[in-house]
Amino acid sequence: MNTEFDLSDPDKKLETIRDKVLMLSFGRLGLFLLMLVLLVVGISEIHWLLILFFPVTFVFVSLILKFNKEKDRERFYQAVKEMNGNREKRKKRELKEFDTGSEFMESSHPFASDLDLFGEHSLFQMMNHTVSRGGKARLASWMKTPLDPKNASEKQQALFELSGKKDFLFVFEAFGKAFMKKDKAPDGKARFYAWLKNSQPWHSMYFLPMILGPIVGLVVLFGALYSVFSTLYLSIFILVGMGLLGFIFKPLMEAMKALPNDNDLKTLQAWAKLLEREQFENPLLIKHQTPVKQKDFLASKALKELESLTFLVENRTNMLYLIFNLLFWVDFYVLYRLKKWNQLAGQKMKQWEETFETWEALVSMAAFMEEENLTTQVKWEEKFTFIGKEIRHPLIDPGTCVANDFDLKENEKVVLLTGSNMSGKTTFMRTLGINLVLTGMGIPPFARSFSTGPFLLYTSMRNTDSLGESVSSFYAELARIKGVLEKASAGEPVFYLLDEILKGTNTADRVLGSEALIRQLAHSNAKGIISTHDIELSTLEEQLPFLVNYSFHHDIQKDEIVFDYTIKKGPCPNFNAQKLMELMGIKIENAG
Repeated sequence: MNTEFDLSDPDKKLETIRDKVLMLSFGRLGLFLLMLVLLVVGISEIHWLLILFFPVTFVFVSLILKFNKEKDRERFYQAVKEMNGNREKRKKRELKEFDTGSEFMESSHPFASDLDLFGEHSLFQMMNHTVSRGGKARLASWMKTPLDPKNASEKQQALFELSGKKDFLFVFEAFGKAFMKKDKAPDGKARFYAWLKNSQPWHSMYFLPMILGPIVGLVVLFGALYSVFSTLYLSIFILVGMGLLGFIFKPLMEAMKALPNDNDLKTLQAWAKLLEREQFENPLLIKHQTPVKQKDFLASKALKELESLTFLVENRTNMLYLIFNLLFWVDFYVLYRLKKWNQLAGQKMKQWEETFETWEALVSMAAFMEEENLTTQVKWEEKFTFIGKEIRHPLIDPGTCVANDFDLKENEKVVLLTGSNMSGKTTFMRTLGINLVLTGMGIPPFARSFSTGPFLLYTSMRNTDSLGESVSSFYAELARIKGVLEKASAGEPVFYLLDEILKGTNTADRVLGSEALIRQLAHSNAKGIISTHDIELSTLEEQLPFLVNYSFHHDIQKDEIVFDYTIKKGPCPNFNAQKLMELMGIKIENAG
């Protein structure tokens, strides 16, 4: 399949292609009617006209192939138009129409359920450019992988190179969107791989009908047409052929049920061709390119062969195929080609599919980097520090997003974050968390500069009741905190984000428990941020050298609460709960 496309002005390209498709449709219809005339008249009256049937059939098939090629081009440019529209929607953070990836949510995961990685208005919606079930799962698994500085650094260098290949990324995605619209269910793929493992029932005696069928068929056909001998011989030949074809009917039906559809194979072939042609310098990219680009074996050629075989097998019930099959016993040739293909390439198919799933995830991340112009090199520290300049949340419109600096020094272990309602505490914590997820994937963060240690990220933000498990939100929060303590006690370098700590209990117990937790965490190999409305806890800074206060403030202007969403050193000087209640109609002064 052709992988060279002009990406400029897809609307004009579509208009031209549709004109060609219309002309080819009329031409194909005219030739089909001519074939029927030649066949009917040739058999009944003017036998020599049947000689013309075969070259006309050849031209008809050529027109079908040309028509299919133009339809493929039409679908490609339609995908390009869709992608251009999607790019604008992502830019504006209009994500409602995109796949949420909600099936990858895990309430027990250390951080995935708290940081808007999946679900409505999520990072997955921003980043996902995959089209297959496996590619989507691969991307989701990388989003949930614990931070590994070595792997993240290697992947980031690979993504920097890949994100610079804009045409490659665009064409790779466009092929997937154009042809792999509906991914086969897992049981369909299992059936295909089971079929590959079972050797095709080809016997050496099948060579005889495969070779003799076309030769004897031509002799008997023309002999009967030109009255060299009786048409009875043609009838006998067809009956014998039906009997012989019956021996291989079952394996071909099994192949028809097991083979992937030709659109999926068209996509894989195009991806293989793109990868074979592209030149990479990064070792990680070369490693993932190698399975489809070997010196003595190109995946694109093998996949093209399988695509053509799939087309033949799927069209065995087509009238034209039935005619040729009865006259020339074509099924034997098709079964033989399937057998040979399986011997040469069948065992590589699983590896190719896994390779393409990896490339889908890599292309998604690189395209995300290119769209968001992410270029910040992460500096990995051996010390447990965290320093970021102008850190932004990727899901907030860049036009309104407020960037913040954050500096957690080596001797600082606990950040106590206070602030009024809606001032930005939770959003800031999620900003840090989601940027750590990005850096762990090898994607540059939304920041001007970013350096971090080898942390394991743990969060406790969205703890909800579970009626099915009889679990209260307070118990769910304690279970999350227990996980942080266990990892920290085991010596793991944990970076935690705990939002509105112990909010499910009374004030006295909450303050007492919070202080105990802060002291316990400080004596472990962990550091992080704890947000709270209990301003009393801010006085701990005077007692504990490892604790530092940060806060978000607000201002009241003409009965309106104004936020600047900028983090500041020190505890919050005032809160806004009373003012909010007053604005909602609750008259505090009259209470009691």
